[in-house]
Amino acid sequence: MVAIVDCNSFYCSCERVFRPDLENKPVVVLSNNDGCIIARNDEAKALGVGMAGPYFMAKKLIEDNGVTTFSSNYNLYGNMSWRVMETLRMLMGEKNVEVYSVDECFINLDKIPKHLLQSTALNMKQMVELWTGIKVSIGVAPTKVLSKVANRLAKKNKFATNCILVLDTPLKIEEALKKTKVDAIWGIGGQYANKLKEKNILTAYDLSKKDLFWAMKNLGGVVGERLLRELKGEKSKTLQKPLIEKKMIATTRMFGSPVSDIKSIKEAIATYTSRAAEKLRRQHGAAKTISVFVIPKEPNNNGRFRHGPSIGSYFTLPKATSLTNELIKPAVDLVDKLFEKGRSYKKAGVMLSGLVADSSIQGNLFVPHSNNCQRLLMNMIDNVNFSMRDDILKFAASGTTRNWKMQKNFHSPRYTTRWDELREVL
Repeated sequence: MVAIVDCNSFYCSCERVFRPDLENKPVVVLSNNDGCIIARNDEAKALGVGMAGPYFMAKKLIEDNGVTTFSSNYNLYGNMSWRVMETLRMLMGEKNVEVYSVDECFINLDKIPKHLLQSTALNMKQMVELWTGIKVSIGVAPTKVLSKVANRLAKKNKFATNCILVLDTPLKIEEALKKTKVDAIWGIGGQYANKLKEKNILTAYDLSKKDLFWAMKNLGGVVGERLLRELKGEKSKTLQKPLIEKKMIATTRMFGSPVSDIKSIKEAIATYTSRAAEKLRRQHGAAKTISVFVIPKEPNNNGRFRHGPSIGSYFTLPKATSLTNELIKPAVDLVDKLFEKGRSYKKAGVMLSGLVADSSIQGNLFVPHSNNCQRLLMNMIDNVNFSMRDDILKFAASGTTRNWKMQKNFHSPRYTTRWDELREVL
C-alpha cells in the first residue's frame, strides 16, 4: 500500500501557523509581484474567491469580506515544507518517503499490516499537525494514482473523513472511482479529459474498465498504460528517488515596475542566471547553451499598456558548465544585443539548455579545465544561501539596490529563517 500526505491550503496554512488570530478566517496568498491569487483556504473559497485570477479583479470582494492577504513568502514555505517532510521521515523512515512537491509526499506502507493502515495514517496526521502546525490530508490505496483519488475524496469531505481515507478493499476502490470525475484523475490533463468525455468515459471507474491495449492507443502510449494499470490497482513502479534530469532550466520574473535602463536589466539577468545555475548544480548537471529574453511594455490602441512580443537570443558555451561566473558573463553580454534605448521592459528571463551530467563534461583542448577551487566556492555559496536564504552571498553583477525587484506589498516575516524576524509572543 502507498499513502500520499498532502498539506491543506499549504501556503495559507504556513501563514496561519504564526498568526493564530487567523484561525477559521479567510486567507489568500498572491503570486510573484502580487499579481494573481495562488492559494486560498476553505473560508476564502466559501466567499467565492477564485483561484489563479488577477488580484485586482478580486480586490473588492477580498476587502469587503475582510480576507487577509499575503505576498508569497517562499523562504517560510520552503522551510515549513522541510519540517513536514522531516517529521514524516522520522516517523516512517527516510527510505519510505518520496517527496513529490513542496506540499505532497508519498509514503511506502507495504510493511504496515492492513488492519493498522487507518491508525498509522491517523498517527502521521496528528504528529505532523502537532510538530509543525500544518494540517494535512492522507489518502491510502494500493497505488499512487488510487492514493491521489483517496486523498482528493478525503479533502472534499473533511468533517466526515477527518481528512483520512483508506481504500483497502475492491468495493471501497470501486465506490471511490465512481465518485471521481475523469478530469480529476492524476495525470489526465484537460485535452485528454475532453477526448475521454467524447467517448462517454465520465468517471475514473469508466476508465478503469478499459483494457491496456485501448490505453496504449488512446492515452498516450506507455504512460497511459501505466496510469490505467494503477487505476486497476497494479503498481506500475515502486517508490524511488530518481535524479530527475530536466532538459531545460529556466528562471523568469516580472519586474516590480517597468524598467528602462540597461543597468537594471543586466542586474536582473545576472540574478536570474545565479538562480538557474543553483538549480542546475542541485541536479548535478551542466549547461551547454544559455538563452536570455526580455519582454517590452507596449501601448495598446486605447492608450493602455500590454506585453510586447518576447525578444531573445542565445549563446553556446565552449564547454558545458555549472559555474555561476562562467554563465553570468555571456548572459549579461546578451543583454547588450537585446536592449533598445527608449523602451520599457516588464519581464526578463534566463534559460539553460543542452544539459549534461557534470560528471561527464566533454573537455575542450583550447579551454582550460575549471579547477576544483571554483566548484568548492559554488558549493559554499549554495550552502550559505540555502541556510540563510535571500541571496546572502551573490555576485556583484547582481547589484545591491535592486530597484527592479518584484512588489511584495503584503509580505509576512520569515519567522523560521531570520533571527530578527522571529515571532514575538507578548
